[in-house]
Amino acid sequence: MNPTLADVIAVLDRLYNPAWAESWDAVGLVTGDPEQPVRRVLFAVDPMRAVIDEAINGDFDLLVTHHPLLLRGVNSVAATTPKGRVIHDLIRSNTALHVCHTNADNANPGVSDALAAAIGLHDTRPLKAMPADPMDKLVVFVPVDETQAMLDALAKAGAGQLGDYERAAWSGVGEGTFRPLEGANPTIGKVGEIEVVPEHRLEMILPRRKRRAVVEALIATHSYEEPAFDLYELVQLPGERGGGRVGVLADPMRLEDFGRLVAERLPRTEHGVRVSGDPDRMIETVAVVGGAGDSEFERVRAAGVDAYLTADLRHHPATEARAYDEGPALVDVAHWASEWPWLPDAERLLLAGLAAQGSTVDTHISTLRTDAWTLRF
Repeated sequence: MNPTLADVIAVLDRLYNPAWAESWDAVGLVTGDPEQPVRRVLFAVDPMRAVIDEAINGDFDLLVTHHPLLLRGVNSVAATTPKGRVIHDLIRSNTALHVCHTNADNANPGVSDALAAAIGLHDTRPLKAMPADPMDKLVVFVPVDETQAMLDALAKAGAGQLGDYERAAWSGVGEGTFRPLEGANPTIGKVGEIEVVPEHRLEMILPRRKRRAVVEALIATHSYEEPAFDLYELVQLPGERGGGRVGVLADPMRLEDFGRLVAERLPRTEHGVRVSGDPDRMIETVAVVGGAGDSEFERVRAAGVDAYLTADLRHHPATEARAYDEGPALVDVAHWASEWPWLPDAERLLLAGLAAQGSTVDTHISTLRTDAWTLRF
């Protein structure tokens, strides 16, 4: 069964959440009706004229690109400019355009994961880690014989998830004491009398976004008129998402051989592969950033890697980076080539996500080389 555009976008947004995009970016649906059916999807790096023509002429319902068509704000999409004509042609042909840019850069797996995999890196971690999702810790004091029911209710509301484990909690036995006042309706004890009750201190962690649901479940489940609980905001640690990746080659190799490996594994462009460093230097640890990466030299040096693979390295940042004796060797490739390996990943993950909800589409990866440079002498 073919999905609607809204169904496809829902899967893409789970893979590449728009909330992960940088503040300056423009991601998401550019053209298209969420209710239109989607039979065929084309993946490409750039929404260039040639790619738009490929999508329209190939009768694709949806074009998914990495780079935005409209990154900066516009006041008009009149067909008097190249981008305006593209917008008109997409709408006229009923071809949707969806962009996954820095939200795909920061995803896990994302653009730099695909680049790292292409050159055989393993044990990868983010170079520029985003904070993990904010978490809380809930502590609730509950009569001992009610502990398991409370644990179940809190887990159902979203507490107690630890990686591949659920219903994770800690408990310890103590004594709770209180004296009900006039107007109270105590579950245990009598008004005016001191009561001592064996209680469990139950602790569970929860995503902060589920705080309200978990607290409501606690209050609904607890037998006390006024349950005692504490809620702590935990420190945000580095997460598994973020820009770039740092990883290790299966076998160390000379820089010259590493440069040759990169050239073999990435699509060919007129830009080629440029290398800066001693050809005989041994390379084992590598940082990669898909797309322009000369703003990340400080993080790359701090990571202590042997080589840095990225695109669009400019003269001055590159020469300054090479001035550090302990700095990494540099490997510079075309911007388009560094991001193209993401397309098969996005295709595979989209198909898996659609299959999980009982639908499918035909997919194709554009092989049009949209790197800006077309000749080299």
